[in-house]
Amino acid sequence: MGKEFLQRRLSELETINDQLVAELNYLDHLLRQIGFEDGLMTLKFAAQELLQEENKKDEKIE
Repeated sequence: MGKEFLQRRLSELETINDQLVAELNYLDHLLRQIGFEDGLMTLKFAAQELLQEENKKDEKIE
């Protein structure tokens, strides 16, 4: 792998990273607007709680 290839690949990865960060920031902003107080963190916590409740229901059924 040559230096040019590595520089080009680094540039591509930086662009992808910038796009992903922008999307996450936008999603975080939207979530805060619709009532998730801490944005993505609140959504993540809510999703984990739902999964735990589902697992408890499944355990009771068995």
